[in-house]
Amino acid sequence: MDRMRDLIRQERWSVGQRLPTEPELASELGISRNTVREAIRVLAFAGLVEVRQGDGSYLRALQDPLLAVQAMAACSVEHARETRHILEAEAIGLAAQRRTEDDLLSLRAALAQSAAHYQGDIHAYVQRDLVFHQRLVDAAHNPALSELYRYFSAVVAAALQHNLSTTPRCQAVFELHGQILDAIERRDTPGAKRLSRQLIAS
Repeated sequence: MDRMRDLIRQERWSVGQRLPTEPELASELGISRNTVREAIRVLAFAGLVEVRQGDGSYLRALQDPLLAVQAMAACSVEHARETRHILEAEAIGLAAQRRTEDDLLSLRAALAQSAAHYQGDIHAYVQRDLVFHQRLVDAAHNPALSELYRYFSAVVAAALQHNLSTTPRCQAVFELHGQILDAIERRDTPGAKRLSRQLIAS
């Protein structure tokens, strides 16, 4: 697997290109076909390779998503806040333009779940708050943004956990969530982005 990662990093294949067959890779790397098959399976799970049944394996990315996740996990609270301003606020602006009625129903349900835990256990609240924020980003209907936010959600969770553990909970801050949702329902893009940035800075 490490040798295949090296070949990918060296750009032996281009993104979208079909990889050599299992027998060809086994012969080139001097290993068994079973070992090649297992390596491909792990690389597919990591997001580097796409396996198409009956068609072969294709290179999906040159950069291992795991490395990006590790970099995110090591970022500071301030870096996390800056990234949320860029990623989340802009996604929420798109959500205000593109949201559907189903999105609104899903967001209302997630917000109600979050509200029920705001004054309770921190971990329980953070988990439900993340669902709400992920659905906000999903309402932008941009799969790349949704996937990026999923990778980033662990950093958001750590930042929320830190904030809630060190400062008293403020109902006015929580109510910004509902105001963001109202702005999205009105398709008020500038208002949704402004409120999102206000929430992130709180």
